[in-house]
Amino acid sequence: MEVGKRKEHYLKQPTRLENIVVERRSGQNLIFDQLELIAQRSIYYFFKRSLDIIGSLIGLILLAPLFLLIIHLIKKEEPSGPIFFSQTRIGHNGRKFKMYKFRTMCIDAEARLITLLDKNEVEGAMFKMKDDPRVTRIGRVLRKTSLDELPQLWNVLKGEMSLVGPRPPLEREVIKYDECDMLRLLVKPGCAGLWQINGRSDVGFKDMVELDLLYIQKQSFLYDLKIIVKTVFVMMCPNGAY
Repeated sequence: MEVGKRKEHYLKQPTRLENIVVERRSGQNLIFDQLELIAQRSIYYFFKRSLDIIGSLIGLILLAPLFLLIIHLIKKEEPSGPIFFSQTRIGHNGRKFKMYKFRTMCIDAEARLITLLDKNEVEGAMFKMKDDPRVTRIGRVLRKTSLDELPQLWNVLKGEMSLVGPRPPLEREVIKYDECDMLRLLVKPGCAGLWQINGRSDVGFKDMVELDLLYIQKQSFLYDLKIIVKTVFVMMCPNGAY
């Protein structure tokens, strides 16, 4: 069953997130009808998209000098390597898209991943390794400060991502998703979110899903602005990013 066709089925399944997005019916905890909730927010999504367009355009223009500096440092460390790293991610309703980042790893990073899978430091459908040997020197700085994520402003401008939302997963991660995890795909993925301002890589996968579902429940224009402001502070005082 495809991601888009599975979501209605998943919305009616029992969940263990009792303290966030569930109500008790006939002794069972069931997820609220997220699709109905999202349908009621058409005005919010109009303003959210407007904020995405304006915010990403302003960001790309104002941060152009910083982009040039990062490009110079990446090429200085590995002159033969590419500047940007693109990767297929899963977005809203299971749509695939190319997500962009500044390259922070060695050129053969993807090929070397299979040799490191047994060293994964987080549980669930995600790979994280604090001292990943594939990360370059400048890459460690970019990851620590989240500056490697800046090219995703282009994804936001194109409408593939939003400034605020759940982080877009890899296809190999989505394959391992259970019914509850699939709910993350009901909204457009984002550059910033509750996961990033609540410990980031120090937060386990299941906790990240809980935070994403909490965000889906509490979505509002002011809530998005609050997350954006907090994200800026987290970038200046990084914690949990690697």
